[in-house]
Amino acid sequence: MSSLDVAASPPIRGDETVQISLLLAFAGGYLDAYTWIIHGVMANAQTANLVLLWVHGTVGEWEQAVHFVPPMAAFAAGVVIAAWMRRATGDRATAISTLIEIVLLVAVAILHNRLPDLAGTVGISFVAAMQTAIFTKVEGVAYSSVMITGNLRQAIEGLFAVVSGQLSSLRRSGIFAAVCVAFGIGAAVGAYATKIMPNSALGLPVVALLIVLFRCETISYKERP
Repeated sequence: MSSLDVAASPPIRGDETVQISLLLAFAGGYLDAYTWIIHGVMANAQTANLVLLWVHGTVGEWEQAVHFVPPMAAFAAGVVIAAWMRRATGDRATAISTLIEIVLLVAVAILHNRLPDLAGTVGISFVAAMQTAIFTKVEGVAYSSVMITGNLRQAIEGLFAVVSGQLSSLRRSGIFAAVCVAFGIGAAVGAYATKIMPNSALGLPVVALLIVLFRCETISYKERP
């Protein structure tokens, strides 16, 4: 790439780097596996929660159906708080929201034995909502760190474009494929860790978010590749 091309390319925000997107995807997959194994709900995939709510509701299993309401309500509240935070704090929203996520996950881990359903379903869904509402792009392109449907579509479309001769799409396709893989690895590690050490399983996503926080604080912008 020529120096002229680099100069013409807009900078990448520090919170939109590939490294951060992969860390967030790992945490997203991990937390989904954790909440499914421990609580039988999805922290991130509110589509699944909504479907299961109506599946149980339509056959009169209201006790099971209501089980899926709290994570959906917490997710909605998290999105609202994140939207307000973006307006109130601007570029600091990423670091502040990540710090809030870390504090909440630590609180969930502490309260897990006393208030398992409240802490696990409401707390983690709130964390997932803030993450998906604050971290919305990787290298300037919209993505999700808490579910892979859109990322998988982007990866496949990019690969198709490459096969069709648009080699410039190779990097983008690779990034979205890597995000999907990171999410899957997070889910696998989360499932294994939750099975063998349920009381301390939330330590790993906290570490991932601490790294994200550090990078958000130390890297503001970098040049596009």
